[in-house]
Amino acid sequence: MPRNQAFQRRRDDCLDALNAIEGIHCRTPEGAFYLFPSCEGLIGRTTPQGRVLKSDVHVSQFFLEAAHVAVVPGSAFGAEGYFRISFATSDERLAQACKRLRDTCDTLD
Repeated sequence: MPRNQAFQRRRDDCLDALNAIEGIHCRTPEGAFYLFPSCEGLIGRTTPQGRVLKSDVHVSQFFLEAAHVAVVPGSAFGAEGYFRISFATSDERLAQACKRLRDTCDTLD
């Protein structure tokens, strides 16, 4: 399979998986190898440890600590309430990361 088709499939799979998570919404990007989902629906929610997610930075830290998935806060790019996630990895790793994010978000109050 040509590389561009593999990236498009990964993009679409990741897009579908992220949009299926309550509190996350992502539009289809025009290009690049990353997505820029909104996490505004997670801001204000509480972790199982009682920590309130007050910003995209808190959400990104929560993903790293609880799901072991590294994302970049959107505020680093001037887009508060968003995060950046790359889909330039294997299908298996991407599917596992999306599952971890979903499972982790399911723990929020």
